[in-house]
Amino acid sequence: MKTKNVADEVLRAALELFAEQGYANTSVQQIVKTAGVTKGAMYHYFTSKDDLLFAIYERMLSLQKRRLDEITAMGGATEDVLRSVCEDVILTSIDFLPEGTIFFRSQHMLTPERRAEVKRRRREYHDKFAELIDRGKAEGRFRVDVSTSVLIAHFFSDVHYLPNWFSADGPEDRGEVAAQLTELFLRSIRRTE
Repeated sequence: MKTKNVADEVLRAALELFAEQGYANTSVQQIVKTAGVTKGAMYHYFTSKDDLLFAIYERMLSLQKRRLDEITAMGGATEDVLRSVCEDVILTSIDFLPEGTIFFRSQHMLTPERRAEVKRRRREYHDKFAELIDRGKAEGRFRVDVSTSVLIAHFFSDVHYLPNWFSADGPEDRGEVAAQLTELFLRSIRRTE
């Protein structure tokens, strides 16, 4: 096995086992056996099972933050930028549905340091998302009678609920779901006379 693929194989095995039997019920031995690597090879990339759980979620976090930065850097009308950001976070959350599901189900088992790191990274994303909403409020486009933090909670509650109902075999594809949830959110925050 090539060196580059060891980390990927370990993460793939961890994701599979965490999904099947839960984080707490999965041992490092089971992970390395499923990955077809030695414990030494795994520990070269990951210091612990906790490190694996964090790495599973970190890939999605990093992608979403990078995409957020790219979309906002392109500029444009505030609502158009926010629409693109909303659709992107829904699409990437669907693409990483197993990772997100496992992480949200098991995040309480992370070390306090890892939980703090996740919180910091999510805060970075939410702060930039809040800037878009606040900009829309300042432009008179978005409602000001609801706090930005409540509007953000409103949107992300839909995103975090996706694992409970979304299915690739369902009547709507991922693009339709992203567009529809985004439009519902934007309608709810638009200022009306």
